[in-house]
Amino acid sequence: MMSKAKPKNILITGGAGFIGSHLTRYLLNNGYRVICMDNLITGSKDNIKELLKNKNFTFIKYDVTKELKLKGPIDWVMHLASLASPKYYWKYPIKTLKSGFLGTHNCLGLSKAKKARFLLASTSEVYGDPMVHPQTEEYWGNVNPIGERSCYDESKRSAEALAYAYWRQHKVDVRVARIFNTYGPNMQVDDGRVVSNFIVQALRGNDITIFGNGEQTRSFCYVDDLVKGLVSLIQSDYQQPVNLGNPGEFKIMELAEMVLKLTKSKAKLKFMALPADDPKQRCPDIARAKEILGWEPVVNLEEGLKKTIPYFAARVKP
Repeated sequence: MMSKAKPKNILITGGAGFIGSHLTRYLLNNGYRVICMDNLITGSKDNIKELLKNKNFTFIKYDVTKELKLKGPIDWVMHLASLASPKYYWKYPIKTLKSGFLGTHNCLGLSKAKKARFLLASTSEVYGDPMVHPQTEEYWGNVNPIGERSCYDESKRSAEALAYAYWRQHKVDVRVARIFNTYGPNMQVDDGRVVSNFIVQALRGNDITIFGNGEQTRSFCYVDDLVKGLVSLIQSDYQQPVNLGNPGEFKIMELAEMVLKLTKSKAKLKFMALPADDPKQRCPDIARAKEILGWEPVVNLEEGLKKTIPYFAARVKP
């Protein structure tokens, strides 16, 4: 059942980041007022520069791991602030954990004070290297709590635990989105995630670096589809975790070949050792999102790559 009331004031943490900037733009285009909060470690003002003159948009440079106070009414708090790519969470493991736990704690505290609905942008990484395929929301995961990836995985697992503690103890109205691999414009050129890596390497004519044998799988969701899923979730009355991703499953090798074809690149493939705890399979079961939200992605991988490649081509020098 979808809520009919339309909130007017929304705080988006990480709003200058890849997904956050698309979400901000979508909400502004649909008549909401948005406060974008970002410390710009991985976000960029370039992602929101055309929004700065919008009377319904406010940008605040701030780190949500610090005490969070805002004047005026807030209807939704959408917590997307996170160091979500391996390059950055390996470089800043403690900041990653802090944004997951302290940042979530502060956002939940603000939600409690403002009586605002809270959405946590969680991740498929809570499932770790899954032993269930595809992954349903009932699966508890297979995560190494002290491994190289644990700073990100456990930051999100603890954030989910904290959200539901606030729900049970303080009656904060929570929503949890478990986001699977998402791609599109506004990703950083040096983001370090597989889609951006392959596109940038192909455009530069560098070797396409494939970790392992390329047989491991991922599902890739175009950012416009994901944004609609996030908004549908926070508008709904459903309070349990919901997978948001594209169930189309591709081998990493297939992604590399598609990028080479679409960029018309002559780059070669280079195989490297698989990182520790790298998941062998990753694919969402989105039956819950279909049933509860009436949501499913509509942009297939090739179409999404065609929308994404020009963004990088404008920013990458061969």
